[in-house]
Amino acid sequence: MAGILAWFWNERFWLPHNVTWADLKNTDEATFPQAEDLYLACPLAFCIFMIRLVFERFIARPCAMGLKIQTNGPQKAQPNAILEKVFTAITKHPDEKRLEGLSKQLDWDVRTIQRWFRQRRNQEKPSTLARFCESMWRFTFYLYVFTYGVRFLKKTAWLWNTKECWYNYPYQPLTVDIHYYYILELSFYLSLIFSQFTDIRRKDFLIMFLHHVATISLITFSYVNNMARVGTLVMCLHDAADVLIEAAKMANYAKCQILCNLLFAMFAILFISSRLGVYPVWILNTTFFESWEIVGPYPSWWVFNLLLILLQLLHSFWSYLIVKTACRAISKGKVGKWNPLHVSKDDRSDIESGSDEDDSLPPNHKHHSSSSSTTNGTNKNHGTNGYLTGAPYPDEH
Repeated sequence: MAGILAWFWNERFWLPHNVTWADLKNTDEATFPQAEDLYLACPLAFCIFMIRLVFERFIARPCAMGLKIQTNGPQKAQPNAILEKVFTAITKHPDEKRLEGLSKQLDWDVRTIQRWFRQRRNQEKPSTLARFCESMWRFTFYLYVFTYGVRFLKKTAWLWNTKECWYNYPYQPLTVDIHYYYILELSFYLSLIFSQFTDIRRKDFLIMFLHHVATISLITFSYVNNMARVGTLVMCLHDAADVLIEAAKMANYAKCQILCNLLFAMFAILFISSRLGVYPVWILNTTFFESWEIVGPYPSWWVFNLLLILLQLLHSFWSYLIVKTACRAISKGKVGKWNPLHVSKDDRSDIESGSDEDDSLPPNHKHHSSSSSTTNGTNKNHGTNGYLTGAPYPDEH
């Protein structure tokens, strides 16, 4: 184990030339980032998760009730052992051939079976109330941490001149503000890693998981090798758009469509301008070129910049989805139903909806539909797309 730790903490990887870990030990005159400081983030991540549960139960839920947000979930499918077995063990989206077979076996028409599977899928989706509470928690945290970051950074020299991130590097003292900012952000993203498996399952689950892992890696990397100054800039820049995205979702769940549209427009402008404009021109410029000129490259410098490029690729992907959603909304003369980051090929809504005719069919009504009628029945499920009924909007992070 000692050999593994010595290999992992190799100074030639983590630090610039002619710098050792001993040079960055804390003294009476100065305090520097220490890797063991980050251990504090693990219990704090659990505390943040518990705070979230309390917040959603005693603050977000009463707010949602005050806004008359529905507490009931989707309509439940009637119990059926055969269909339940197919749903849980075989497929949640049966094809035409399987639908015909089930129709003959149960003496149900195909459209009724389609409706059963649609309702059964929707049973696993959370209510609007749960979605609102989740968004309100994230909105509250992002607003707090972004406000804190702005108040802290406006007093620093490196906000106005990014070369200050590299002067006298890595012998830059760790301040209480930087330490608090880092531990708070790291704890929150660790809590997101845990809660992502219990939260509302999104279509971009793997992409968001990759985003959280990249963010945690960046925070850890920049803290350990004392790139904390530029790290604070990256964190603050990313938190700005997250505030608006959660606010727009809350407005959507509360059916305030005009406010939702306005917030989404503000979000889209801020997201694209900050992630595709400010981020590469301001952040990548200083981490690549200014740091190369003042400090010079070394192994962990390359890893840090590769992680920043990975974030830029994710920014480009999400920006493409935002623009795609906006263009589709404009071409239709209205903004669709929530969430450009959760686009699916068939633009299916989060809670799939069928026609009134589908819901009115009695389950024992036998109707052997042709392939064309089956297709028409299926297409009725696509009446709403995968976005807010008034404003599209990505779920970022």
